[in-house]
Amino acid sequence: MKEKKQILEPLIFEIAKKGKIGVRFPEENLEEFDIASILDEEYLRGKNSNKKENSIEGKLSEEHEWGGLSEGEVVRHFTRLSQLNFSVDGNFYPLGSCTMKYNPRINEKIANWEEFINIHPFQDEETIQGILELAYLLKEFLKELGGFAEVSLQPAAGAHGELLGLLLIKAYHKDKGNKKDVILIPDSAHGTNPASCRIAGFKVKTVKSNAYGELDFNDFIKKLDENTAGLMITNPNTLGIFERNIKKIAEELHKRDALLYMDGANFNALIGRMKPGEWGVDVMHFNLHKTFGTPHGGGGPGSGPVGVSEKLKDYLPVPQISYDGEKYKLDWNIPKTVGKVLSFYGHTTVWLRALAYILSYGREIYKVADYAILNARYLRKKLEGVFKDPYKKTPCMHEFVLSAVNLRKYGVKALDVAKRLLDYNIHPPTMYFPLIVPEALMIEPTETESKETLDNFAEICKKIVEEARTNPEILKKAPHKTPVRRIKEAEANKNPRLTYFDFEKRS
Repeated sequence: MKEKKQILEPLIFEIAKKGKIGVRFPEENLEEFDIASILDEEYLRGKNSNKKENSIEGKLSEEHEWGGLSEGEVVRHFTRLSQLNFSVDGNFYPLGSCTMKYNPRINEKIANWEEFINIHPFQDEETIQGILELAYLLKEFLKELGGFAEVSLQPAAGAHGELLGLLLIKAYHKDKGNKKDVILIPDSAHGTNPASCRIAGFKVKTVKSNAYGELDFNDFIKKLDENTAGLMITNPNTLGIFERNIKKIAEELHKRDALLYMDGANFNALIGRMKPGEWGVDVMHFNLHKTFGTPHGGGGPGSGPVGVSEKLKDYLPVPQISYDGEKYKLDWNIPKTVGKVLSFYGHTTVWLRALAYILSYGREIYKVADYAILNARYLRKKLEGVFKDPYKKTPCMHEFVLSAVNLRKYGVKALDVAKRLLDYNIHPPTMYFPLIVPEALMIEPTETESKETLDNFAEICKKIVEEARTNPEILKKAPHKTPVRRIKEAEANKNPRLTYFDFEKRS
């Protein structure tokens, strides 16, 4: 069956026509003013520009008689462009490790209140008591949910939170005169973990996973020594599996004065049900943009507050938000602080969204974890036998990892499955991660998806596997219905083509 081609939305230059205009201003008796008269020549575009004559930027600088569009046409053009994108508002987004769930619109409305968006970070504390109170309240909620002694709201994202956590561990050991410089990391870890360790000045040692998908406790003990500053672990881990030895791991680390860092990317599987601080976790970052219903992807916005045990409380960055019973303050008096880790105080509008999310659930916030786990386990069961399940004997939490190795006999890879899903209006899951699973498909349905959506996804996966058996070429050439077909990723990175607008032809 021949696939129907979707027409790509043209560039705005190509649909604009000479003489059209979207906005007209009333005629006034104003004198014309030449902006060039007050600017140095080097800043001017056009004939005076030093740009290469044949470059795109140089051609953009030349004088062209651009066409115009009405306001309605402009709106329709950009609306059509927006509808070409995959988004959680329009499509199922089972992107494992990223928690791409629906974000309640009430959170967006609150975060855009004029009283919040018009404040300035240079204002005196007396004039921003409202935002400080809300930030303090969020901090206290995160302390309670995580079981920590204190929380810093400053980090701008998860990886930034990782870096801060490692700087706190480093400050702790330096303060105690320890020469420890090694962080242990499981082979299933997020890629940012070892990267953050190196940036913080640590060496990295890898700990193997066992046949159940958990950290191999024996390998951990073997690699734990006097040089170990800490262990960085995700729980549930990136396979969606709960690390059952987490308390024993913490005890063994603490016996050697090493610390336990927990990557909190998967906290939505635990929220309201378990407190990592009670397991012996010394430091953990929260991903407000994953667990607490804040839009993310495409570079932001993000926020990665860090919770710490009593051991690390004195090293937190400045300022901390405090309350003396009368007013809220930015406390700069932390003698052993690692310093400041972000301009100003943090991503306040993300805080607001997260606080609204927490308050909307109240004492029932544990249902986030319950439904996240229920949906993942239901979908995993529905996909039984469709793809290979390398850890089928181990229960999953909020996500699970399958393998498309069973399709290799047809010449089909995980990438082909992912591309074909786009033709069915479903965003692909994470591919080829964790690295310990060949042809990995990491699937997280999230707690906000319905049974009908999960059933539909399972049926489409079954259909794709049948296509692999009967007509593998349709997968190898997928996607067929998207505006942009499969590109050569390496070539696109090395030689990006940012425009195809033909200026010579247009002029």
